[in-house]
Amino acid sequence: MDKQAAASPTAPAARSAPAPASGSPARPAPSAALRSAARAAGARAAALARKPYWERPHDNWIVRRWPDLTACLVATFFFWLSLTPSLVPRPWYYQGVVGGITAAIGYGLGALASWLYRLLAPWRPSERVRARCWLVYLLVLPWAVGIMLGQSADMQRELRRLQELPPTLTWHSLMIALISLAVLVLLLVTARSVRLLTRVLTRLLNRIMPWPVAVALGLAMSTTIVAIGTRDVVWDRGVLEIADRIAAAKDRSTDPGVLRPYSPLVSGSPDSLVAWEDLGNKGRTFTGTVPSDTEISGFTGEDALDPIRVYVGRAAYEDYEDGAELAVRELERTGAFEREVLAVTGTTGTGWVNPTTVEALEYMYGGDTAIATMQYSYMPSWASFMVDRNEAGIATTALFDAIYERWLQEPEDERPTLLVFGESLSVAAIEAAFDGLDDMIERTDGALLIGPPDFSPLHTELTENRDEGSPVWRPVYDEGRHVRFAQFPEDDLDIPQGKPWEEPRIVYLQNASDPVVWWSPDLLFQRPEWLHEPLGPDVTSAIDWFPFVTFWQTTVDMAVSYGAPAPHGHRYGSNPVAAWAAIAPPEGWTDTDTERLSWLLEIRHPPRHGWAG
Repeated sequence: MDKQAAASPTAPAARSAPAPASGSPARPAPSAALRSAARAAGARAAALARKPYWERPHDNWIVRRWPDLTACLVATFFFWLSLTPSLVPRPWYYQGVVGGITAAIGYGLGALASWLYRLLAPWRPSERVRARCWLVYLLVLPWAVGIMLGQSADMQRELRRLQELPPTLTWHSLMIALISLAVLVLLLVTARSVRLLTRVLTRLLNRIMPWPVAVALGLAMSTTIVAIGTRDVVWDRGVLEIADRIAAAKDRSTDPGVLRPYSPLVSGSPDSLVAWEDLGNKGRTFTGTVPSDTEISGFTGEDALDPIRVYVGRAAYEDYEDGAELAVRELERTGAFEREVLAVTGTTGTGWVNPTTVEALEYMYGGDTAIATMQYSYMPSWASFMVDRNEAGIATTALFDAIYERWLQEPEDERPTLLVFGESLSVAAIEAAFDGLDDMIERTDGALLIGPPDFSPLHTELTENRDEGSPVWRPVYDEGRHVRFAQFPEDDLDIPQGKPWEEPRIVYLQNASDPVVWWSPDLLFQRPEWLHEPLGPDVTSAIDWFPFVTFWQTTVDMAVSYGAPAPHGHRYGSNPVAAWAAIAPPEGWTDTDTERLSWLLEIRHPPRHGWAG
């Protein structure tokens, strides 16, 4: 046995190995496989350090090619810009989407700059320089992104403080980074796929025509394919068709707690000319939740009337003139032209009317009111804006003109006070019913316009021609003679050293932080006036304008504009009460009455989430 052990080639190594210390376990020698794996890992690490990027094997590799370093640097910079605050606080998941979109824009600009450099400049960096640059970028990137996200969370907390939100903030930095990366990769792969399609088309065409012609025709064909595919397939037959089906199903439904009214003074009742089924979802809510005379008397302490509400749903008429005529006949049936106040309003895309604005008038006047509107669509406002934005103005113009012509038939000293109002998209619809400010002053006794979108024609005219020195978020027009703007009506409607406020009075409620008011395609390339000093009272000083970035930030802001309490974002709360009290106060109305009614309506209509329009 000993001789055989001595003859074994492993015996000397076994004899020369020191004995393990007493009580210590023996440390096994690494296997050959482990040593080989370690050497391979070391070799890969060394190779990666020498060349931390991948060279595509052929120029035809487009979709799977390695990212461009310059493009990555610009994308990182744009991602950092996307983390800066905007008008309203953003949830972390929306921040991830904004970060990915803006990073993709930055990548595209960086790739374009890199391509132009390669095209025009003769010098190229060496492989060693490129490797070192990639290493520095990959090592610094995680730390830089972490610092960016930390600073962004601090800025979001400051914005929340300005807008009276709790300072606590859930800011999932890792998830923001992952969502942004996923969106960036998706957009990058899509863009490269389009580029690959263009190259394939060009090469196929080059077989039968000269190269320059093939390039031009290939670009034209790929552009057409992408445009038609995006518009007809993705947008019209995808997004819009899905939105239409959802909206149509919602329009046929009735919200919980809404019951068919039996008062003959509202549309949808058994006595109405408009069937309950034809009102649509928002119309049924509008007429099925009208306060009773008893409820109004509980506030006023005096006898009250049941308010009149006329609503013509989109299913109740063929064209807008027929719908407007139907609304007039409903007003006549209910005795609306004998009431003290007659108000005409537009609707948002879904047909929604803000109940706070409506009930403010009804409670102020003890129910001696009649309010009429006509639905022009059941699509949400964003879809209506894209598809039939002009239809809102056409429908509301037909409605107001028909009611106005009938109102003129009443004896001048017996006509009800004629008011108009609207919110969000319906502001533009109301404004479209008039040829300008003078026409609105001539044909109404007052107007309340809340959260006007940027494309509202009269609002744009008044803002552009505002008195020198007044900011765009609180403009003063003609020293406040007829029109005044407010975020805090109790304070803003009094203009020091302005002209006396003559009747009829027009009030615009617009928050400095309302993205619906300030969103515009011009944000892509032009710094907006609302970012000029002085900033609005609830806009953080950390905000700034960046090409492309601010546009997408403000676009996302519209989706979360109801996240802050009134009067911030697109929330206006009970401010319509103070506005109506300034426009057309009933006899004997006091500031105490305004405060009491504001509290009542805040209780009746607590803050809601999501976009009603």
